Amino acid sequence: MSGRDPYEVLGVARTASQDDIRKAYRKLAKKYHPDLNPDDKKAEEQFKAVNQANDLLSDAEKRARFDRGEIDASGQERAPPGYGGGFHGGGGAGGGFNEENFNDLFGSMFGGFGGTRGRRGGPRQGADSSYALKVSFQDAVNGTTSRVSLPDGSTLDVKIPPGIEDGQVLRLRGKGNPGMQGGPDGDALITVTVLADPTYTRDGADLRETLPVDLKTAVLGGPIMVPTPTGTVRMNVPAGSDSGTMLRLRGKGVQAHGKREAGNLYVTLQVKIGKADAALEAFLRDWNPQA
Repeated sequence: MSGRDPYEVLGVARTASQDDIRKAYRKLAKKYHPDLNPDDKKAEEQFKAVNQANDLLSDAEKRARFDRGEIDASGQERAPPGYGGGFHGGGGAGGGFNEENFNDLFGSMFGGFGGTRGRRGGPRQGADSSYALKVSFQDAVNGTTSRVSLPDGSTLDVKIPPGIEDGQVLRLRGKGNPGMQGGPDGDALITVTVLADPTYTRDGADLRETLPVDLKTAVLGGPIMVPTPTGTVRMNVPAGSDSGTMLRLRGKGVQAHGKREAGNLYVTLQVKIGKADAALEAFLRDWNPQA
């Protein structure tokens, strides 16, 4: 996978904006996510390739270096142009003899001495590791700490910031595969799936829910209890409210994070008549709304 062009992997042009890259990545990460493709090795490989491509292209510095030919698709240093160019013959279709061929030759001749050391110019960063994590809607709204189980049986605590979106990738520096020849460890890339919630829908930093209210409260007004992601709160319904009336609870949406303020919770009332008693039925029989 290291040889695959990251632009081709994500299906974007070399002139693509960072927003285009982000959208393409999220679409493909969802398509090839291991949870949606159990026991599918091809999908798993494609998921890794998509993560690797996004890792390179989402970093402005890495992307620029790749475009200049300084690093390859896996983020590793390339040999300087023309390095080893004096060797010819028997080097494959092009007849060249590059640095990697040179090191492989001496590695096989002398039991590996200097073979790995010389390749890629010495210390190398470890490869990134990709993991999947499911979080509840309310945890995504409020923020939490979740635990990811690693293949070796160990665990990794992942801090979920308030407002994380479905398909977003968290990077944990130095939590990937170990580095080589004294190089730094790779990173852990955590793709987050936010589970749907039966009560709330999200609109940016704001949340929306529909709440039933009885006829008496809708007509006369009064307090009702409203569930929110941070706990139940008391809200006053104005007299004469109808189905579709929308009320706002400030700061009860997606919780604040960094410089972003907390969102609001918008509650849409749905009037429920229930079983009418005899007095109500008698009133309605004699009631003339046009009078």
